[in-house]
Amino acid sequence: MKINIYDSFDLLRYLKSKNLLRNVYDEFWWENSGTLEVVFGAILVQNTKWQQVQKSIMNLKMHGLLILESMANIDLKLLESLISNCGFYRQKAARLKLLAKNIINNFGDFNNFKDSVDRDWLLNQKGIGFESADSILNYALYRDVFVVDKYTQKLLSNFGFDFDDYHDIQDWLVSGIIENYNKVEELYYEGVSLSKVYARFHGKIVEYSKL
Repeated sequence: MKINIYDSFDLLRYLKSKNLLRNVYDEFWWENSGTLEVVFGAILVQNTKWQQVQKSIMNLKMHGLLILESMANIDLKLLESLISNCGFYRQKAARLKLLAKNIINNFGDFNNFKDSVDRDWLLNQKGIGFESADSILNYALYRDVFVVDKYTQKLLSNFGFDFDDYHDIQDWLVSGIIENYNKVEELYYEGVSLSKVYARFHGKIVEYSKL
């Protein structure tokens, strides 16, 4: 059956009809959204399967390291051993420690970080590129930011949409939602936040692509 997709709202409507997130219990799709766990997870998941990230996060949780001060002061070798399930774990361990220190030095605590950090600050941190920064902004901080990843690029290409760069894809995804927001409300509910729509839309893209 041919699927006609003209804009990102068409894609959202099609993916929503598949009921892809029926077994997802976080309303923002990413497990334990709105927490520091997501910030660390956005670094751990780079070039790593999510199942391996979950094992590392569980290790961090068991050692009380989902707290900024604890992460900033952890012995580097111990941290490396706790996240060794993840690819490039030595590099990531150093970056997690540095990020925790920088958040403390620049914002004091996680709540102030959530309220005050911007994309430019995140992109200036070692190991954080466009996808990781936007994942943090959307899933940890609930900002109106759409995450673009390899699944998104491949899916859009399969539907005949080719873009020059990350931000062109992001602009296309966002514009279709904003221009059709009244229809988006019909799919969800009146007043649904863009941050939630973007989070769940991206989640649907990932889950559909994995099928």
